[in-house]
Amino acid sequence: MALLRSAIARCGILLAVAVGVGPVARGGHELPVYPSYYPHEIAITVVGSKAAAGGLRDGGIHAFVGEMGEFAPGPGEPVGSIASLGAWVLIKTNPASPLAGDSAGACRLAGTLLADMRQGGRQGGRQSGAQLILHPYPVTPLHGDYLYHADLAAAARARLAASTEAPAHGIRVRTEGALATGLIRPDWRATADGWDAAVTAVDAGALVAAATSASNALLAPRWVREGWYHAYRLLSENLVGAAEERRASDDLARLMAGDYDNQVERINRQRDLLTALTTSCRTLVAGYTLKREYFNAEFSAGVENIGYDALTGFASPIFLRTVKLKDFPWNGWLRLGIDAPAHAAWNPVAGFDDAFGRLMWFAIGDPALMPSPYDAGWTLNRFSDVAATPRP
Repeated sequence: MALLRSAIARCGILLAVAVGVGPVARGGHELPVYPSYYPHEIAITVVGSKAAAGGLRDGGIHAFVGEMGEFAPGPGEPVGSIASLGAWVLIKTNPASPLAGDSAGACRLAGTLLADMRQGGRQGGRQSGAQLILHPYPVTPLHGDYLYHADLAAAARARLAASTEAPAHGIRVRTEGALATGLIRPDWRATADGWDAAVTAVDAGALVAAATSASNALLAPRWVREGWYHAYRLLSENLVGAAEERRASDDLARLMAGDYDNQVERINRQRDLLTALTTSCRTLVAGYTLKREYFNAEFSAGVENIGYDALTGFASPIFLRTVKLKDFPWNGWLRLGIDAPAHAAWNPVAGFDDAFGRLMWFAIGDPALMPSPYDAGWTLNRFSDVAATPRP
Protein backbone atom coordinates (compact mmCIF):
# COMPACT_ATOMS: atom_id res chain seq x y z
CA MET A 1 0.00 0.00 0.00
CA ALA A 2 2.85 2.33 0.79
CA LEU A 3 4.35 1.64 -2.61
CA LEU A 4 0.99 2.35 -4.27
CA ARG A 5 0.65 5.69 -2.43
CA SER A 6 4.20 6.58 -3.46
CA ALA A 7 3.47 5.77 -7.10
CA ILE A 8 0.28 7.86 -7.05
CA ALA A 9 2.20 10.76 -5.53
CA ARG A 10 4.84 10.58 -8.24
CA CYS A 11 2.13 10.52 -10.95
CA GLY A 12 0.58 13.60 -9.37
CA ILE A 13 3.91 15.42 -9.47
CA LEU A 14 4.41 14.48 -13.14
CA LEU A 15 0.89 15.66 -13.99
CA ALA A 16 1.45 18.96 -12.26
CA VAL A 17 4.69 19.47 -14.17
CA ALA A 18 3.00 18.57 -17.45
CA VAL A 19 0.16 21.04 -16.86
CA GLY A 20 2.65 23.79 -16.17
CA VAL A 21 4.55 23.26 -19.41
CA GLY A 22 3.93 25.61 -22.35
CA PRO A 23 2.27 24.78 -25.72
CA VAL A 24 2.97 21.47 -27.46
CA ALA A 25 5.98 21.53 -29.79
CA ARG A 26 5.19 21.59 -33.51
CA GLY A 27 7.96 19.17 -34.56
CA GLY A 28 9.76 16.06 -33.43
CA HIS A 29 8.39 12.54 -33.71
CA GLU A 30 4.69 13.33 -33.73
CA LEU A 31 2.63 10.35 -34.97
CA PRO A 32 -1.05 10.07 -35.91
CA VAL A 33 -0.86 6.56 -34.41
CA TYR A 34 1.30 6.72 -31.31
CA PRO A 35 3.77 3.85 -30.95
CA SER A 36 3.71 1.91 -27.74
CA TYR A 37 7.49 1.81 -27.65
CA TYR A 38 10.60 1.89 -29.77
CA PRO A 39 12.22 -1.53 -29.36
CA HIS A 40 15.96 -1.16 -29.12
CA GLU A 41 16.37 -4.64 -30.58
CA ILE A 42 14.23 -6.55 -33.08
CA ALA A 43 15.31 -10.11 -33.77
CA ILE A 44 13.87 -11.76 -36.92
CA THR A 45 14.45 -15.51 -36.95
CA VAL A 46 13.58 -18.00 -39.69
CA VAL A 47 11.66 -20.87 -38.09
CA GLY A 48 9.44 -23.66 -39.34
CA SER A 49 5.78 -24.00 -38.40
CA LYS A 50 6.41 -26.61 -35.70
CA ALA A 51 9.17 -24.60 -34.04
CA ALA A 52 7.07 -21.43 -34.34
CA ALA A 53 4.16 -23.09 -32.55
CA GLY A 54 6.43 -24.03 -29.65
CA GLY A 55 7.99 -20.57 -29.59
CA LEU A 56 4.60 -18.87 -29.41
CA ARG A 57 3.51 -21.10 -26.57
CA ASP A 58 6.64 -20.75 -24.44
CA GLY A 59 7.50 -17.14 -25.29
CA GLY A 60 10.49 -17.90 -27.50
CA ILE A 61 8.99 -15.59 -30.15
CA HIS A 62 6.43 -12.82 -29.72
CA ALA A 63 4.79 -13.17 -33.15
CA PHE A 64 5.10 -15.21 -36.34
CA VAL A 65 4.95 -13.34 -39.66
CA GLY A 66 3.36 -15.70 -42.19
CA GLU A 67 0.94 -18.60 -42.27
CA MET A 68 1.35 -21.60 -39.99
CA GLY A 69 -0.69 -24.20 -41.82
CA GLU A 70 -2.96 -26.22 -39.55
CA PHE A 71 -1.79 -24.63 -36.29
CA ALA A 72 -4.61 -24.10 -33.80
CA PRO A 73 -4.00 -22.96 -30.21
CA GLY A 74 -5.53 -25.14 -27.54
CA PRO A 75 -7.97 -23.91 -24.88
CA GLY A 76 -6.26 -21.70 -22.35
CA GLU A 77 -3.06 -21.30 -24.37
CA PRO A 78 -1.73 -17.69 -24.33
CA VAL A 79 -1.78 -17.33 -28.12
CA GLY A 80 -3.82 -14.70 -29.97
CA SER A 81 -4.38 -14.25 -33.70
CA ILE A 82 -5.28 -11.71 -36.38
CA ALA A 83 -6.86 -12.25 -39.81
CA SER A 84 -6.03 -10.52 -43.10
CA LEU A 85 -6.67 -11.15 -46.79
CA GLY A 86 -5.04 -14.44 -47.77
CA ALA A 87 -5.56 -15.21 -51.46
CA TRP A 88 -7.98 -14.82 -54.31
CA VAL A 89 -9.20 -18.05 -55.91
CA LEU A 90 -9.60 -17.71 -59.70
CA ILE A 91 -11.56 -19.81 -62.17
CA LYS A 92 -10.38 -19.69 -65.77
CA THR A 93 -12.52 -21.40 -68.42
CA ASN A 94 -10.94 -22.92 -71.51
CA PRO A 95 -12.37 -21.46 -74.75
CA ALA A 96 -11.31 -24.67 -76.54
CA SER A 97 -13.58 -26.75 -74.30
CA PRO A 98 -17.01 -27.74 -75.68
CA LEU A 99 -18.46 -26.72 -72.29
CA ALA A 100 -17.18 -23.14 -72.60
CA GLY A 101 -17.26 -22.42 -76.32
CA ASP A 102 -19.25 -19.21 -75.92
CA SER A 103 -19.85 -16.62 -73.20
CA ALA A 104 -23.02 -18.28 -71.89
CA GLY A 105 -21.31 -21.67 -71.70
CA ALA A 106 -18.34 -20.19 -69.83
CA CYS A 107 -20.67 -18.63 -67.26
CA ARG A 108 -22.58 -21.90 -66.82
CA LEU A 109 -19.34 -23.80 -66.30
CA ALA A 110 -18.04 -21.22 -63.79
CA GLY A 111 -21.37 -21.24 -61.98
CA THR A 112 -21.29 -25.03 -61.77
CA LEU A 113 -17.84 -24.93 -60.20
CA LEU A 114 -18.93 -22.25 -57.73
CA ALA A 115 -21.96 -24.30 -56.71
CA ASP A 116 -19.81 -27.37 -56.16
CA MET A 117 -17.27 -25.37 -54.12
CA ARG A 118 -20.10 -24.10 -51.95
CA GLN A 119 -21.43 -27.64 -51.47
CA GLY A 120 -17.96 -28.98 -50.67
CA GLY A 121 -17.42 -26.24 -48.10
CA ARG A 122 -20.72 -26.98 -46.35
CA GLN A 123 -20.02 -30.67 -46.20
CA GLY A 124 -16.47 -30.09 -45.01
CA GLY A 125 -15.38 -33.16 -46.92
CA ARG A 126 -12.59 -31.55 -48.87
CA GLN A 127 -9.26 -30.34 -47.70
CA SER A 128 -9.73 -26.62 -48.41
CA GLY A 129 -13.48 -26.20 -48.95
CA ALA A 130 -14.11 -24.51 -45.60
CA GLN A 131 -11.29 -21.99 -46.23
CA LEU A 132 -12.92 -20.37 -49.25
CA ILE A 133 -15.28 -17.43 -48.75
CA LEU A 134 -17.38 -17.42 -51.92
CA HIS A 135 -17.30 -13.89 -53.34
CA PRO A 136 -17.30 -13.70 -57.16
CA TYR A 137 -15.87 -10.17 -57.27
CA PRO A 138 -12.22 -9.09 -57.05
CA VAL A 139 -12.70 -6.26 -54.53
CA THR A 140 -13.28 -7.88 -51.14
CA PRO A 141 -14.73 -6.52 -47.88
CA LEU A 142 -11.15 -6.31 -46.61
CA HIS A 143 -10.36 -3.62 -49.19
CA GLY A 144 -10.70 -0.05 -48.02
CA ASP A 145 -12.62 0.92 -51.18
CA TYR A 146 -15.10 -1.97 -51.03
CA LEU A 147 -18.12 0.26 -50.30
CA TYR A 148 -17.72 1.81 -53.75
CA HIS A 149 -18.28 -1.66 -55.25
CA ALA A 150 -20.67 -3.41 -52.84
CA ASP A 151 -23.66 -3.22 -55.22
CA LEU A 152 -21.56 -4.49 -58.14
CA ALA A 153 -20.37 -7.41 -55.99
CA ALA A 154 -23.99 -8.27 -55.14
CA ALA A 155 -24.94 -8.12 -58.82
CA ALA A 156 -22.07 -10.46 -59.70
CA ARG A 157 -23.28 -12.99 -57.13
CA ALA A 158 -26.82 -12.82 -58.50
CA ARG A 159 -25.65 -13.17 -62.12
CA LEU A 160 -23.63 -16.29 -61.41
CA ALA A 161 -26.38 -17.79 -59.25
CA ALA A 162 -28.77 -17.45 -62.20
CA SER A 163 -26.36 -19.35 -64.47
CA THR A 164 -25.63 -22.09 -61.93
CA GLU A 165 -26.55 -25.65 -62.84
CA ALA A 166 -26.49 -28.79 -60.74
CA PRO A 167 -22.98 -30.27 -60.42
CA ALA A 168 -22.35 -32.29 -63.58
CA HIS A 169 -20.22 -35.29 -64.33
CA GLY A 170 -17.29 -35.24 -66.70
CA ILE A 171 -15.91 -31.76 -65.96
CA ARG A 172 -12.12 -31.70 -66.19
CA VAL A 173 -10.52 -29.13 -63.90
CA ARG A 174 -6.83 -28.32 -63.80
CA THR A 175 -5.58 -27.07 -60.43
CA GLU A 176 -2.44 -25.29 -59.28
CA GLY A 177 -1.38 -25.45 -55.63
CA ALA A 178 -2.74 -27.20 -52.57
CA LEU A 179 -5.49 -24.68 -51.91
CA ALA A 180 -6.98 -24.97 -55.41
CA THR A 181 -6.62 -28.75 -55.46
CA GLY A 182 -8.48 -29.07 -52.17
CA LEU A 183 -11.46 -27.14 -53.57
CA ILE A 184 -12.11 -29.55 -56.47
CA ARG A 185 -13.61 -33.00 -56.12
CA PRO A 186 -11.04 -35.69 -56.97
CA ASP A 187 -12.92 -37.15 -59.94
CA TRP A 188 -12.94 -33.73 -61.67
CA ARG A 189 -9.21 -33.10 -61.41
CA ALA A 190 -7.41 -33.12 -64.75
CA THR A 191 -3.86 -33.05 -65.98
CA ALA A 192 -2.30 -30.27 -68.05
CA ASP A 193 -3.89 -31.60 -71.28
CA GLY A 194 -7.59 -31.60 -72.00
CA TRP A 195 -9.13 -29.34 -69.36
CA ASP A 196 -12.40 -27.41 -69.24
CA ALA A 197 -11.46 -25.01 -66.45
CA ALA A 198 -8.45 -24.15 -64.30
CA VAL A 199 -8.51 -23.13 -60.64
CA THR A 200 -5.61 -21.18 -59.14
CA ALA A 201 -4.90 -19.12 -56.03
CA VAL A 202 -3.18 -15.72 -56.08
CA ASP A 203 -1.56 -14.66 -52.81
CA ALA A 204 -2.75 -11.16 -51.88
CA GLY A 205 0.33 -10.20 -49.88
CA ALA A 206 2.62 -11.32 -52.69
CA LEU A 207 0.65 -9.32 -55.26
CA VAL A 208 0.86 -6.14 -53.14
CA ALA A 209 4.55 -6.69 -52.39
CA ALA A 210 5.47 -7.36 -56.03
CA ALA A 211 3.87 -4.07 -57.09
CA THR A 212 5.44 -1.99 -54.30
CA SER A 213 8.75 -0.17 -54.48
CA ALA A 214 10.36 1.00 -51.25
CA SER A 215 12.90 3.65 -50.35
CA ASN A 216 13.68 5.57 -47.19
CA ALA A 217 11.49 8.38 -48.51
CA LEU A 218 8.34 6.56 -49.58
CA LEU A 219 6.50 3.37 -50.37
CA ALA A 220 4.96 3.50 -53.84
CA PRO A 221 2.90 3.58 -55.97
CA ARG A 222 -0.03 5.20 -54.20
CA TRP A 223 -2.62 2.95 -55.88
CA VAL A 224 -0.97 -0.33 -54.87
CA ARG A 225 -3.60 -0.93 -52.17
CA GLU A 226 -6.65 -0.06 -54.25
CA GLY A 227 -9.15 -2.78 -55.13
CA TRP A 228 -9.53 -1.58 -58.73
CA TYR A 229 -5.78 -2.01 -59.26
CA HIS A 230 -5.83 -5.54 -57.84
CA ALA A 231 -8.79 -6.34 -60.08
CA TYR A 232 -6.85 -5.19 -63.13
CA ARG A 233 -3.86 -7.35 -62.16
CA LEU A 234 -6.14 -10.37 -61.74
CA LEU A 235 -8.55 -10.00 -64.65
CA SER A 236 -6.93 -7.88 -67.38
CA GLU A 237 -7.09 -10.79 -69.85
CA ASN A 238 -10.90 -10.46 -69.82
CA LEU A 239 -10.59 -7.28 -71.88
CA VAL A 240 -11.34 -8.41 -75.42
CA GLY A 241 -11.76 -6.13 -78.39
CA ALA A 242 -10.06 -2.87 -79.32
CA ALA A 243 -12.84 -0.59 -78.07
CA GLU A 244 -13.13 -2.31 -74.70
CA GLU A 245 -9.38 -2.34 -74.19
CA ARG A 246 -9.15 1.34 -75.13
CA ARG A 247 -11.86 2.40 -72.65
CA ALA A 248 -10.37 0.33 -69.84
CA SER A 249 -6.87 1.62 -70.58
CA ASP A 250 -8.14 5.20 -70.46
CA ASP A 251 -9.82 4.62 -67.10
CA LEU A 252 -6.70 2.93 -65.75
CA ALA A 253 -4.38 5.72 -66.94
CA ARG A 254 -6.59 8.46 -65.49
CA LEU A 255 -6.88 6.69 -62.13
CA MET A 256 -3.12 6.23 -61.91
CA ALA A 257 -2.41 9.84 -62.88
CA GLY A 258 -5.15 11.34 -60.69
CA ASP A 259 -6.65 12.84 -63.86
CA TYR A 260 -10.26 13.40 -62.79
CA ASP A 261 -12.24 16.46 -61.81
CA ASN A 262 -13.66 15.27 -58.49
CA GLN A 263 -14.22 12.24 -56.28
CA VAL A 264 -17.46 11.32 -58.04
CA GLU A 265 -15.62 10.98 -61.35
CA ARG A 266 -12.85 8.99 -59.64
CA ILE A 267 -15.32 6.49 -58.17
CA ASN A 268 -17.25 6.19 -61.42
CA ARG A 269 -14.06 5.45 -63.36
CA GLN A 270 -13.19 2.75 -60.84
CA ARG A 271 -16.63 1.20 -61.23
CA ASP A 272 -16.49 1.41 -65.04
CA LEU A 273 -13.12 -0.36 -65.01
CA LEU A 274 -14.45 -3.10 -62.71
CA THR A 275 -17.53 -3.55 -64.88
CA ALA A 276 -15.35 -4.10 -67.95
CA LEU A 277 -13.14 -6.56 -66.06
CA THR A 278 -15.97 -8.65 -64.56
CA THR A 279 -18.48 -8.88 -67.43
CA SER A 280 -16.81 -11.95 -68.92
CA CYS A 281 -16.68 -15.37 -67.26
CA ARG A 282 -13.48 -16.36 -69.06
CA THR A 283 -11.57 -15.54 -65.88
CA LEU A 284 -13.38 -14.70 -62.69
CA VAL A 285 -12.79 -14.56 -58.96
CA ALA A 286 -14.56 -17.35 -57.12
CA GLY A 287 -13.78 -15.94 -53.68
CA TYR A 288 -11.03 -15.32 -51.22
CA THR A 289 -9.41 -16.81 -48.15
CA LEU A 290 -8.28 -15.33 -44.86
CA LYS A 291 -4.71 -15.54 -43.61
CA ARG A 292 -4.37 -16.05 -39.87
CA GLU A 293 -1.21 -15.01 -38.04
CA TYR A 294 -0.43 -15.64 -34.39
CA PHE A 295 1.21 -13.82 -31.48
CA ASN A 296 2.04 -14.56 -27.86
CA ALA A 297 -0.54 -12.85 -25.64
CA GLU A 298 0.69 -14.11 -22.26
CA PHE A 299 0.80 -11.76 -19.33
CA SER A 300 3.35 -10.48 -18.85
CA ALA A 301 5.80 -12.05 -21.31
CA GLY A 302 3.68 -11.47 -24.44
CA VAL A 303 2.69 -8.52 -26.61
CA GLU A 304 -0.38 -6.30 -26.93
CA ASN A 305 -1.67 -3.17 -28.69
CA ILE A 306 -1.12 -4.81 -32.07
CA GLY A 307 -1.82 -2.96 -35.29
CA TYR A 308 -1.85 -4.88 -38.56
CA ASP A 309 -2.73 -4.40 -42.20
CA ALA A 310 -5.99 -5.76 -43.63
CA LEU A 311 -4.21 -6.85 -46.82
CA THR A 312 -0.76 -7.92 -45.64
CA GLY A 313 -1.22 -8.72 -41.95
CA PHE A 314 1.91 -8.50 -39.80
CA ALA A 315 4.09 -7.80 -42.87
CA SER A 316 3.44 -4.07 -42.58
CA PRO A 317 5.02 -0.96 -41.04
CA ILE A 318 2.05 -0.37 -38.72
CA PHE A 319 2.68 -3.65 -36.90
CA LEU A 320 6.24 -2.73 -35.92
CA ARG A 321 5.14 0.77 -34.89
CA THR A 322 2.34 -0.31 -32.58
CA VAL A 323 3.11 -3.73 -31.07
CA LYS A 324 4.01 -3.39 -27.39
CA LEU A 325 5.83 -5.73 -25.03
CA LYS A 326 3.74 -6.18 -21.91
CA ASP A 327 6.89 -6.40 -19.78
CA PHE A 328 8.21 -2.99 -20.93
CA PRO A 329 6.45 0.39 -21.03
CA TRP A 330 9.25 1.55 -23.39
CA ASN A 331 12.06 -0.14 -25.30
CA GLY A 332 12.61 -3.88 -24.96
CA TRP A 333 13.55 -6.87 -27.09
CA LEU A 334 11.03 -7.89 -29.75
CA ARG A 335 11.47 -11.42 -31.12
CA LEU A 336 9.75 -12.27 -34.41
CA GLY A 337 9.60 -15.47 -36.42
CA ILE A 338 9.25 -15.66 -40.20
CA ASP A 339 8.77 -18.61 -42.52
CA ALA A 340 11.22 -17.78 -45.33
CA PRO A 341 14.96 -17.01 -45.25
CA ALA A 342 16.46 -13.92 -46.83
CA HIS A 343 17.54 -14.32 -50.45
CA ALA A 344 17.51 -10.77 -51.84
CA ALA A 345 20.15 -8.04 -51.72
CA TRP A 346 20.08 -5.79 -48.67
CA ASN A 347 19.91 -2.31 -50.12
CA PRO A 348 17.05 0.15 -50.66
CA VAL A 349 17.66 0.55 -54.42
CA ALA A 350 17.45 -2.97 -55.83
CA GLY A 351 17.01 -5.12 -52.74
CA PHE A 352 14.78 -5.80 -49.73
CA ASP A 353 12.25 -7.40 -52.08
CA ASP A 354 11.81 -10.72 -50.29
CA ALA A 355 9.61 -11.28 -47.23
CA PHE A 356 12.53 -11.16 -44.79
CA GLY A 357 14.04 -8.03 -46.35
CA ARG A 358 10.71 -6.18 -46.51
CA LEU A 359 10.04 -6.82 -42.83
CA MET A 360 13.52 -5.61 -41.92
CA TRP A 361 13.11 -2.52 -44.08
CA PHE A 362 9.79 -1.72 -42.40
CA ALA A 363 11.73 -1.66 -39.13
CA ILE A 364 14.65 0.52 -40.23
CA GLY A 365 13.12 2.62 -43.02
CA ASP A 366 11.47 5.96 -42.34
CA PRO A 367 9.10 6.81 -45.23
CA ALA A 368 6.93 9.90 -45.01
CA LEU A 369 3.76 7.84 -45.52
CA MET A 370 2.87 4.29 -44.62
CA PRO A 371 -0.21 2.20 -45.47
CA SER A 372 -3.27 2.85 -43.35
CA PRO A 373 -4.19 -0.33 -41.47
CA TYR A 374 -7.78 -0.78 -42.64
CA ASP A 375 -8.37 1.32 -45.74
CA ALA A 376 -6.89 1.86 -49.18
CA GLY A 377 -5.07 5.08 -48.28
CA TRP A 378 -1.94 6.16 -46.45
CA THR A 379 -1.20 7.70 -43.09
CA LEU A 380 1.50 10.13 -42.03
CA ASN A 381 4.48 8.44 -40.44
CA ARG A 382 6.50 11.13 -38.69
CA PHE A 383 4.44 14.30 -38.55
CA SER A 384 0.86 15.51 -38.59
CA ASP A 385 -0.88 18.77 -39.40
CA VAL A 386 -1.77 19.99 -35.91
CA ALA A 387 -3.75 23.22 -35.79
CA ALA A 388 -2.10 25.85 -33.61
CA THR A 389 -4.02 26.85 -30.47
CA PRO A 390 -3.42 30.49 -29.54
CA ARG A 391 -2.57 31.27 -25.94
CA PRO A 392 -5.35 32.90 -23.91
